[in-house]
Amino acid sequence: MAIEAVAAGGARVVGGVQAIAGVKQLDSVMLWEMIRAQIGGQVGVAGIGGLALGSVPTITPAGTAGVTSSTHVPELLQQFGNGRVPRELLTLIGIGQHRLWGPAAESFIAMRAAAADAGVAISVTDSYRNYDQQVDLAERKGLTINGGLAATPGKSEHGWGLAVDADVDGAGLAWLKANAAEFGWVMPTTREPWHWEFHGET
Repeated sequence: MAIEAVAAGGARVVGGVQAIAGVKQLDSVMLWEMIRAQIGGQVGVAGIGGLALGSVPTITPAGTAGVTSSTHVPELLQQFGNGRVPRELLTLIGIGQHRLWGPAAESFIAMRAAAADAGVAISVTDSYRNYDQQVDLAERKGLTINGGLAATPGKSEHGWGLAVDADVDGAGLAWLKANAAEFGWVMPTTREPWHWEFHGET
């Protein structure tokens, strides 16, 4: 079975699964999902080129190594790229199917519980957004640099699993402003008071 990929620098690579698995730097980490979908059940638990099917290889999207939209983004997430964080690194936050990077999820859950103890309800309308969802949002709501409401795809904090759009009333917003920093959360712009980011505990 031949699979085609694009290596760093734009060179096309065509070959079997072993050859593709050996490519160290690709333009998209989504190649791994493509390989898994193409081979279906043909490969056992030994995986491809020494990689178990359930694992995610360390493939850095071309041009993104060491690049981050914010200094607080963990290196672990940077290696996958914005909007490409594996589902295994995202944790449910107890509201529908909303997920965040593990430590951010734990902090949010603790913060929400503290707010509830104070009689304040905190919910969210959005959390992690993959790259395609970021593109869709930008097309529907416009980019912030043009007066819209969406970050440039690939630069959104939602794409790291480090942001939520809070669904709160006035009391909830006041509570977040007064207490969120204790849990490592900040409101980076007053233009979007619903948008909160996890920068780690201060």
